[in-house]
Amino acid sequence: MQVSKRSSRKAVRNDRKKQRVPGAHRAFLVVAMVAALLFCGTLGFRITEGWSWFECLYCTLMTVSTVGAGPENELSKAGREFNVVILIFGLGVMGFAISSFARWVVESEFIKRFGRRRMEKEMAALKDHFIVCGLGRVGRRVALEIAQRGIPLVAIEKDANRAEWASKQDIPVLVGDAASETVLHQAGIESAQGLASAVTSDAQNVYITLTARGIRRDLPIIARASEEDAESKLMRAGATTVISPYAYAGQRIARMLIRPNVQNFIDLAMSSPGGIGPDLQIEEIKVENHSKLAGSTLYPGELRDRFGILLLAIRHPDGRLEFNPVSDRSVAIGDCLIVMGDSPKLKDLEALTAM
Repeated sequence: MQVSKRSSRKAVRNDRKKQRVPGAHRAFLVVAMVAALLFCGTLGFRITEGWSWFECLYCTLMTVSTVGAGPENELSKAGREFNVVILIFGLGVMGFAISSFARWVVESEFIKRFGRRRMEKEMAALKDHFIVCGLGRVGRRVALEIAQRGIPLVAIEKDANRAEWASKQDIPVLVGDAASETVLHQAGIESAQGLASAVTSDAQNVYITLTARGIRRDLPIIARASEEDAESKLMRAGATTVISPYAYAGQRIARMLIRPNVQNFIDLAMSSPGGIGPDLQIEEIKVENHSKLAGSTLYPGELRDRFGILLLAIRHPDGRLEFNPVSDRSVAIGDCLIVMGDSPKLKDLEALTAM
């Protein structure tokens, strides 16, 4: 369902691009008509009056603009007759050019308003989506990772240029301050399943976290921290988890130096679907109330033989993590299975747990 929504949005964008083509032809036609009018007028005055090329062009411009000053007052009879023809055609061409420009302005404004309304309707219909605040280098990467997995999201960004990037990526985006309650409500925070605050300023991340936590007490909030002393402030503000890009990068570089094969395997398993190499993923699959697996006995060997999936651990509703569970482990409602395998087989297992 999510994939089909993204496909439909791309189709709408392609249709819009096709609709812009006649507008481009119209603009080219206006430019060609004005250029042809100036050329014919200059050449005509050159023939009838014998003036210099500049004087002929100047006289043509005076005629077309209806100013009527300068050499027009010195025209011969043939020149005046030709001037009447240029004036009539000039009025027509300029009228067409002005009407085309006005139409372009009106259509552009209509398209913008229509696009905003369509985006607002899409946002109002979103449920169990993610909210990404800030589209800097970190925020863009977060948004792309979520979008590539076909999960609905909404981005919030103050800068119009960065918001334009999200629109080109077919990501719904709100231009505004993510620390505003109004903007967060527009992003559908009441029905969101998580929020990432990834703006550059630590102070702004604190404000965003405080505002979001005031609206939703149960919302998972992941916040970015640039400075070490900001981590404790973000946790006190209500962040569920605080991530420091610099600390993470340092840890990753150290692991690449010490255990490169382990780090390469982790990168492969945590990469986005459709990347380079085997389509290997580590995912978490929650056992819902109506799932057939709820209350049944889980056999890791059966998962491996039937789906080609490895059961790594089980996260229980109370937060306890059971690593490498035993073969006769009973599955309870709310358990989160942490499994590893290729994407198609993981989707099969996810469909089974949702049944």
